[in-house]
Amino acid sequence: MVLLTTTAPKTIQQQVLRIISKRKAIKAKRLRIGTDLSREFGFDTVDVVDIILELERNFHITIPDEVPLATVGDFVKYVVSHTPARQQAA
Repeated sequence: MVLLTTTAPKTIQQQVLRIISKRKAIKAKRLRIGTDLSREFGFDTVDVVDIILELERNFHITIPDEVPLATVGDFVKYVVSHTPARQQAA
């Protein structure tokens, strides 16, 4: 069961979950906002970088190296807060 946050537009959250789940062929329904990707699913630095690159491409944003991204919620929150409003409405 995917736990949707009340602050994240569902379409953005669904896209972020799809990108993360695709990286390790994990069913998106297994991911939760609090899921620590390295601890619970064995994601390494290369996996996280690939996810970041995919998110940057899809949402036309830049994610600096120093941004701490460990949980699904970290990715969702960053993308939502840095995606232009017009793109969130799409």
